[in-house]
Amino acid sequence: MKTNRTFCTIACIVLTATAVHAQHKKISVQAFDGIIVGGYADNGAYINCTGPAVKYTTQKWNLMLGFLPSVKIKEDTSVVKNAAFTPTLGLGATLTIFRHLALQVPTFYIPKTNVDNGRWTLGIGLGYKI
Repeated sequence: MKTNRTFCTIACIVLTATAVHAQHKKISVQAFDGIIVGGYADNGAYINCTGPAVKYTTQKWNLMLGFLPSVKIKEDTSVVKNAAFTPTLGLGATLTIFRHLALQVPTFYIPKTNVDNGRWTLGIGLGYKI
């Protein structure tokens, strides 16, 4: 476990401290990239903007891997109802093509309840880069 933590720490430092330049390809760290996405996950919708991420850039497309601050929209069908709008933090990949079109594959954690175990769920979304 300590080896994994050390490796992750070193990898984060290397990714944040360096940039690779070769034929207009670049790896960088972004705090906010101006992408707003709406999509489907876990039988409901979500709206998010891209948060801190590692971004790989080429001339035709960008790929971001990072955090996705989100608002999940889902109607609760149980007897004791939860709020329809729930803030959550997701993780995932966002691909930007044609300069403004964004395709996203997020993962969200659904917490453990009395009825269900906690689990990660995948989603799919479409967005726009401002």
